[in-house]
Parts: sequence; C-alpha cells; structure tokens
Amino acid sequence: MHLLAAAAPGGDVGAIFLALAAALAAAKLLGELAERIGQPAVLGELIAGLLLGPSMLDLVNPHDPAIHVIAEIGVVILLFQIGLEIDLRKMLGVGGAALTVACVGVAVPFVLGDVVSRVVGLAPLPALVTGAALTATSVGITARVFSDLGRLHDPESQVVLGAAVIDDVIGLIILGVVGGLVGGAELTAGSVLGKTAVAFGFVVGAVVVGRLIVPPLFDVIARVGRASTIGPMALGLMFVTAVLAQVIGLAPIVGAFTAGLVLAPTRHAESCRDGVTRLGHFFVPIFFVVVGAAVDVRTFADGHVLAVGGLITAAAIVGKLFSGYAAFWFPGRKFVVGVGMIPRGEVGLIFAQMGLTAKVLDAGLYAALTLMVMVTTFVTPPALKLLLGPGRAGGDAGGSAELVTEA
Repeated sequence: MHLLAAAAPGGDVGAIFLALAAALAAAKLLGELAERIGQPAVLGELIAGLLLGPSMLDLVNPHDPAIHVIAEIGVVILLFQIGLEIDLRKMLGVGGAALTVACVGVAVPFVLGDVVSRVVGLAPLPALVTGAALTATSVGITARVFSDLGRLHDPESQVVLGAAVIDDVIGLIILGVVGGLVGGAELTAGSVLGKTAVAFGFVVGAVVVGRLIVPPLFDVIARVGRASTIGPMALGLMFVTAVLAQVIGLAPIVGAFTAGLVLAPTRHAESCRDGVTRLGHFFVPIFFVVVGAAVDVRTFADGHVLAVGGLITAAAIVGKLFSGYAAFWFPGRKFVVGVGMIPRGEVGLIFAQMGLTAKVLDAGLYAALTLMVMVTTFVTPPALKLLLGPGRAGGDAGGSAELVTEA
C-alpha cells in the first residue's frame, strides 16, 4: 500500500507522519554512516531518499503536496543558513585569483553542460537547466576535507573557499534567471539579460536596504522581547524576502539567501544561527530525502541514462579542473584548486529539483543529473586527501570558525 496515497490536504495525516518518521530516521542514520566513511552527510540523505522513494520501498512520495511543502521549507532554510555564514567583506577580499577561478568555474561548466546536452538531443531549455546545474561548487564538502587535513590556511585552500562562495552567489543568480525561464519566460538574449539584471538588482538592493533597516529593527526587538524572539523574527524575515523574490519572478531561495546576507554582519547573527540550525535539523534532511526519492532507480538500468549521466559528469569535472588553471599567475598547485572545485552538492541538486518540478526535465535526465552530483561529491574527498597527503596532527582545531561558509 502506498503510505501517501491519501495524504493530500485533508487526507491521512497519520500517513504523512509515518513518511516523515521514516525519512528522518533513514536520513540521520545513513547521513552519519556516510560521515563515518569520510563522505558528506548529504550523500547518506540522498541514498535514504533513493531507498524510500516510489521506485523502491515506496514509503515517501515526493509528489505529495504536504511532503513537497515541507521539502520547500527545508531548501529555503538551507539557503538562509548559507547566507548567514557568508562574510561579504571576506568574500570580496579574497583576491583576483579566487574571483577568476569562480567566474571561469561557472562559465566553462555551464557552456560544456549546455553543449553536451544539445549533442545528445535535448531541447534548449532542458539543456540550459542542465548547464546551470553544473555551475555551483559545494564549499562545505571541500572545506571539511581541508579542515580535517589541517590545510585550511594553505594558499590553495583560500582560493578554493573564496571561489566556491562566489560560485554559490553567481549560481543563485543563475538560478533566479533560469527559474524565470522555466516559469514560462521567452528564451531570448534579451530575456536572459533582463532576468540577470533583475536578479542582481534584487540581491544588491535587498542587501543595501536591508542593512539600513534590519539591524535597528532587530535591536528594538531584542530590547522589548526575550532573547528567544530573535530566531523566529529572523525566520519571518526569511519567508518575507523569499516571497518578495518569488513575486518578481525569482526562485524563493534567492530571497532566503539574501535575508541571510542581510543578517550575517549584525550582532544578532549568532542568535539567528542557533535558532535556524535547530529547525534545519528537521527540515533540511527532508529536502534531500525528497530529492533522492524523486529519482527513479530503475532509470539507472537504462543505458542511455547512464551514458548521458557519464557525459554530463565528465563535463562537470573537466569544467572545474579547467577553472583551477584560470588564475595563471597563482603560484600554488592549480590542480589542487581545480579538484577542490569539483563537488556540486546541494546547489546542483536544487537546480535539478527545480527542473523536475517544472517538468522541464524528465525522470531520465533528472536521474542523470543526480548521478553527476553524487559522483562529483564522492570523488573529491579521496582525491584531495591523495593530493594533499596525510593530515596534520589534530587538523585545524576549531577550523570551522575560519570557513568563509559551512554551507
């Protein structure tokens, strides 16, 4: 029996509770197992989704409206957390090498992904979404490896971390642009430029205006309310900016990310992080389980899906390796920089999920993109450990505080 067959609004609430219980238990157990073998927890959560989805145990239906809303809250919280961890001053001060690596690391994979997609016969819009899914870098995965090896302060690490954060910002702008096109906007050079201008204008405008209004507003809230009030008010700001982004045609996560950027430099940022992190322990794993559950495991038996996934994965790896050599004047090991840029992680999955929800991607292409994310995420930690050698004793103690972001 399908647990969520009757779980539409007004349906079987118990079935939803059972699905959430299964999703959380599997996500936490497999997430911890992944970390114990040196992989990021997100891989365990994805595998949990694969196991619980309709194509295997059929315990979680990713298309159920209630589950979908919970997953959407999870991804909004995730991007809000990423924004809260970013110090714009550090990001702007990491130097020309990081900026160059970031820009090339977005442009080359995007073009390669689009070209490969068209070669295998995809229409322009699915090809565009595929290229966009190749642009981001999961800074959290690479940063964790650098930290464990005691290499956070190496020149290569600093370039990678700075470039990865810039990658995420550019990737979210691209997400806003592509999201508008997926929503039905005409695919022309003018529409792309227009959406890009709107996306950049929204982020810059919201950050500038928000940093004038939000700090004094939260100071008042802190004076008249309890300390525990700050977290819920921050979440309220997150949801409002997410809606504002959606109103002007951008993805809600762009608004949530921007709200994090606004709050990050304030004296209330730590209180916001504490509250959001606790909430994220529930909602964020659900998002990744739903992403995994949307993959039809049976498509991996299709030779065409595996071939397309292999080509997309090759484009994803080559594009990021190439970006490591973009800053030709950088004296460090450029191959290490390129390898550090490879993992796609969360943002790549968000692109794929958006395309699937909008019916721009079919089940086969979605599975191919998920395969790309999983392969690039799997190969990076052992590759970096091989290149950098054994870790320094104790790693970087307290190193996480030094990260530009822990997304």
